[in-house]
Amino acid sequence: MEAKPIPEVQLNSGYKLPMLGFGTGAYPLPPPDELIHIFLAAIQAGYRHFDTAAIYGSEESLGQALEQALQQGLIKSRNEIFVTTKLWCSDAHPDLVLPALKSSLQKLRLEYVDLYLVHFPVRLRHSCEMQKLSKEDILPFDMKGTWEAMEECFKLGLAKSIGLSNFGMKKRPELLQHSTIPPAVLQVEMNVGWQQGNLRKLCEEKGIHVCAWSPLGANGSAWGTKAVMESPILKDIATAIGKSVAQVALRWILQQGVTPIVKSFNSERMKQNLQIFDWELSEVHLEKIKQIPQRRAARAEQFVSENGPYKTLEDLWDGEL
Repeated sequence: MEAKPIPEVQLNSGYKLPMLGFGTGAYPLPPPDELIHIFLAAIQAGYRHFDTAAIYGSEESLGQALEQALQQGLIKSRNEIFVTTKLWCSDAHPDLVLPALKSSLQKLRLEYVDLYLVHFPVRLRHSCEMQKLSKEDILPFDMKGTWEAMEECFKLGLAKSIGLSNFGMKKRPELLQHSTIPPAVLQVEMNVGWQQGNLRKLCEEKGIHVCAWSPLGANGSAWGTKAVMESPILKDIATAIGKSVAQVALRWILQQGVTPIVKSFNSERMKQNLQIFDWELSEVHLEKIKQIPQRRAARAEQFVSENGPYKTLEDLWDGEL
């Protein structure tokens, strides 16, 4: 049985983005052969939007999976797949953006990505290791110059759309002042436990589409939260309407006009997470979800330093905690 197509949203760049993404980051990452099998299973299940990043270590396996999917006839052309990757902080410098994207494209075995994001508003020393990050590794971030280099990637056709990830409310207007090509997407942590209402309103006003990472709370990760999957409110709603807690959490994000990026390497949950498009949460359900306590789970304390550009978490996240 052929999977139903996922609805799409048109970005300000003119390109269309499928309204459910498949996340490819995991710690630890499965072996390459296993990853390729997982990505092929996701394509077979119906996913057409894949979200990776230079720092994830999954670009090569995703590229091989896409190549095999074409060979096996799971997809007919490259145009059927939407691929997002991200510029890591150690390459967040005007001179390093284009080489970093070319490196990602080589690993992905692609001529272009559909979306290229600045992963964080942070620059790190080029040779630093995230596991051994020191305060001296955090360098000043040239937002204007880095974005101009992102615009060049767009002009060269190597990225069909460009955008941001993990940028706070004050940083976005500052960037927009200097941009000739506006961000098409802002990808941020968002779920029922961190609903991002102010951010969503601002992005809607500016024509920037929001994508949500950690839509299920990433419970089990070092920074994850139980606020989603163990929410009594979500559990009650799920029981009442005969859906899983994950399906309710993902459907809530969709009804905010946001694209969830969901990661599950389990084949059954992969399929369940796709079953969110032919039903709706009621106004009563939506009002109940507004009552869930709010807290940012992933705080990225490692990017805060007395000597760096962000001296406090409030500086890093523009007070959005």
